[in-house]
Amino acid sequence: MLGGGQLGEGLWALLGLMLLGYLSGSWLGALWVCRLAGVGDPRQQGSGNPGFSNVLRVHGRWLAAATLLLDAAKGMPALWLAMMLGMPPWAQGVVGLAVLLGHSFPPWHRFRGGKAVASAFGVLLVLTPGVALCCAALWALLAWRVRTAAVASLASAGVAPLASLWLAPDYVLVIVAFTALVLVRHLLNIRRLGSGDEHAL
Repeated sequence: MLGGGQLGEGLWALLGLMLLGYLSGSWLGALWVCRLAGVGDPRQQGSGNPGFSNVLRVHGRWLAAATLLLDAAKGMPALWLAMMLGMPPWAQGVVGLAVLLGHSFPPWHRFRGGKAVASAFGVLLVLTPGVALCCAALWALLAWRVRTAAVASLASAGVAPLASLWLAPDYVLVIVAFTALVLVRHLLNIRRLGSGDEHAL
């Protein structure tokens, strides 16, 4: 059994990594990529979302790829630390969720962030690589066929818990939490899909 001191140290370590995850998640790759490239703010164009799909829509594949890379990678150090410290899957998941919350609700931008799809991909790539790759393949296929990022993102988020049952059963509840956040962040997109007003890629 763990002593009170060990439990306290573990709790402080978890809280520290959650803070690190949140702060790293709140750094929006889309804004920096577009600023460095000297193009318009993605929040003022297209869907208004500071994420890689809107950057793809308004500025093309190369800036979108850079945005995806940054948003996927930014939470990885906190997750690697959680794994190196031997934290259980639920604790790793809490750190990952903090990354997604940082991306979705960044304090530097009036808590108006992205939809957390690219960040979720990066988190899953560390915690459950097989699930991440399955979801990425489905996203790419649907984005290519349907030409709507919201459909691809919602379908990939919905498949993630099912894929985790097979590929990463220890992380099922963690991935359900990630999926719930992504779905909540897409409520407006769901309404626009119902009315036929959703932005195409």
